[in-house]
Amino acid sequence: MSRTFTLIEAQQLLGQVRPMTEGAVKEADRLSATIQGMTDSDPARAGAVEQLEGVVAAWTADIGALGVDVKGLWMVDFDNGEGYYCWKHPEPAILHYHGYEEGFAGRIKIV
Repeated sequence: MSRTFTLIEAQQLLGQVRPMTEGAVKEADRLSATIQGMTDSDPARAGAVEQLEGVVAAWTADIGALGVDVKGLWMVDFDNGEGYYCWKHPEPAILHYHGYEEGFAGRIKIV
């Protein structure tokens, strides 16, 4: 369910996106550390990997339900009708914009 945003609307919604993302990042980091401490033969490893995948999938679904486009791990775009306002964790605010074709590599600073 994608929608278009003014910069002010995107900044306001970031007030929900940031804490959701921070919680998911914290849980993913915890699970990643647990997985790294396991051997490949550890029977609990598969369950931990599945939990990690679930954290990312839940974050993706929750962010998408807000009408925001998930563009990568902990990276979102707010469609403005001409391109995207772009935010990536842990940036403090929406500071960048890019057109539809340029993608993350083509981000420019919002003045």
